[in-house]
Amino acid sequence: MEKKISTKKMTIAAIFMALNIALSSYGIPVPGGHFYLCDAVICTAAILLDPFHAFVVGGIGSFLGDMFFYPAPMFVSLVTHGLQAIVISLFANRLFRKNHKLGAYIGSLVGAIIMVTGYTLGRAYLYSTPEYAVIKLPYEVLQAGIGVIAGILLCIPCRLHEIYCKVIEN
Repeated sequence: MEKKISTKKMTIAAIFMALNIALSSYGIPVPGGHFYLCDAVICTAAILLDPFHAFVVGGIGSFLGDMFFYPAPMFVSLVTHGLQAIVISLFANRLFRKNHKLGAYIGSLVGAIIMVTGYTLGRAYLYSTPEYAVIKLPYEVLQAGIGVIAGILLCIPCRLHEIYCKVIEN
């Protein structure tokens, strides 16, 4: 039996992807680079969407955002944010399907670790200096933390997950 990709899911993923690209265009200057708010969109989308659509939003959306505005780390973003989004989605929507809230919490924390580790290693490789990656590390942790908090707040207390489920079902 073939699974059909829902037009609603594609549209919602496209909206999140556009938000991700938009937030990738504006960075807050910090020592060693910029601080971005796109993790909030990636975590929110990954909690709501299946792993494929989560990868599209997180990985491809971040790749395009970097390609348009600062292409050097675009492949690091593709892999890191893509893997982050897949893992969050797998925890929230597959591994903890019966307890979505717990899956969202655990998945978001594991995703934050993936994001911080991926960008730290990617930055050290890309710029050929581990010292440069260490300078940005506290801001990576802050960016990941804000993404986790925003994603969970939007999806659980603000009931975005319930709204999403109703929209998809109807």
